[in-house]
Amino acid sequence: MGGELLSVNDLHVSVEGKEIIKGLSLTIKTGEIHAIMGRNGSGKSTLANVIMGHPAFEVTSGSVEFNGTPVEELEVFERARAGMFMSFQYPSTIPGVQVGTFLRKSVSAVRGEDGPNAREFRKELKSHMKSLNMDKSFLSRYVNDGFSGGEKKRLEILQMLLLNPTLALLDETDSGLDIDALRVVADGINSITSTAGCLLITHYQRLLDHVKPDFVHVMIDGKIVKTGGADLAGHLEARGYDWLEA
Repeated sequence: MGGELLSVNDLHVSVEGKEIIKGLSLTIKTGEIHAIMGRNGSGKSTLANVIMGHPAFEVTSGSVEFNGTPVEELEVFERARAGMFMSFQYPSTIPGVQVGTFLRKSVSAVRGEDGPNAREFRKELKSHMKSLNMDKSFLSRYVNDGFSGGEKKRLEILQMLLLNPTLALLDETDSGLDIDALRVVADGINSITSTAGCLLITHYQRLLDHVKPDFVHVMIDGKIVKTGGADLAGHLEARGYDWLEA
């Protein structure tokens, strides 16, 4: 594994005065895949949003560092340019904006002068779309407008591949995927993990059958209460979470 990429230290987070994350610490190194599992409302998505800089969440104490640099003063676009990427449980619909335009503008905004020229961009785009079994007709559709759940998630993975992040925060990327789409999306995730760290938020083991985590963390009531290897996900599938609260 590579060097330390993300360091979360004794993090406390509130939303509208209510504490959601209650003293959480986590370290991710380059090349590591960390999965976070837990009941709805345990704070999983809040953690990802805080790392990415969502303004609705207030960090009341603790710290988040990315590549050794505190991130609390960085805007969301600055975190993206530094190498962070986040996929959402419920991707937004953007009527009137074509997918091709959206992807080109996203890459230009994040990669800047280091980004590809038009010819190189088209070559990268074609290659990644082929790997995700996406027809070129996607490019003329409006972003997520009328998309199925699987199409929305493939589009997010396509964006991730084009942006080539060093830290991928994936919030329930397996939600709404059929078996074939799950495998395609998992292949996309696996393709970046040799050069990036990855934080997967999921409820189910099925994604972890295709994307093998180095660590599985269980969140309950804003805290990580147990950490283990990939086999921990199987125990959770079989036993639920009650045994961790005993």
